[in-house]
Amino acid sequence: MIDTAKTALLAAALAVATAATASAAEIKLMTGPQGGVWIPLGGQLKDMWEKAVPGLAVQALPGAGIANVRGIEEGKADVGFGNSISTVDALVGNAPFNKKHTNVCNVATLYPQYFQVVVRADVDIKNAKDLKGKAITTQQRGNTGELITQHLLKVHGMSYNDVKMSFVSYTDSVSQMQDGHAVAFTLGTAIPSGAVMDLAAARDIKLLDLSDSIAEMKKINPGYTLVNVPAGTYPKQDKDVQVIGYATHIVASCKLPEDTVYTMTKTMAENLKTLATVNKSIGTLDAKGMAEDIGVPFHPGAAKFYKEAGITVQSH
Repeated sequence: MIDTAKTALLAAALAVATAATASAAEIKLMTGPQGGVWIPLGGQLKDMWEKAVPGLAVQALPGAGIANVRGIEEGKADVGFGNSISTVDALVGNAPFNKKHTNVCNVATLYPQYFQVVVRADVDIKNAKDLKGKAITTQQRGNTGELITQHLLKVHGMSYNDVKMSFVSYTDSVSQMQDGHAVAFTLGTAIPSGAVMDLAAARDIKLLDLSDSIAEMKKINPGYTLVNVPAGTYPKQDKDVQVIGYATHIVASCKLPEDTVYTMTKTMAENLKTLATVNKSIGTLDAKGMAEDIGVPFHPGAAKFYKEAGITVQSH
């Protein structure tokens, strides 16, 4: 009887310990908006991290660049996709962030992002200045693409009051462009964008060249760069188009265990070809590229991996 009682107590204790271990190994991964590339990339990261870290359970959640950084700072998420320009703003407390964020660490740079302004080919819009008074659709407030839209309008002397704005998902933006409720669609994502390809299959479009905006955009955020969308990226695009660029990276809570983040970083580096099946630009990435300095200190676990790879980085 005593042995049975002891066995029952031991089983109960083991159950509690197992539950505590499982709880400690559950992390929340914030990805991106519906229709964007971050959701499928997040699915791949979830699979490879769960296989690499014993007992790890990853819960993938929709998100957006700015919201993800806030979520990590506030303890609502552990890992997420971020955009270099907005993450740097978070660290120093620039708008739209209301305080300096101290719990956000860099893990890895993944690929360049392209802020694109897509307009209907049958509407007379030749540059960003011509957007005044027009119906524009972009992502929900809090998305990096939405913030860049504000910046683009600002450098051309406009605000949301000077246009007709709609803040919706990529999918809804495509619908609005197709049915004529919007004549311009702004988004920050990889190229070619699946949403833009869907739109181009239904209606002729053109991509605006934003090279005349970069100088003033850099005054707002020095992280902005000019990147090239090669001819042929989209149907009937017969020449290269320059747009506003920045970097997508993985950020994590600085409180995550060093060993866990080390293994996550190492696993990403060993599976870049798998990630490239979702975004081909990752196909040219290596450990050195992952360790690119974008102004966000690295998590000690990530820094440990890069040091082993012969790359010195600034850690948190």
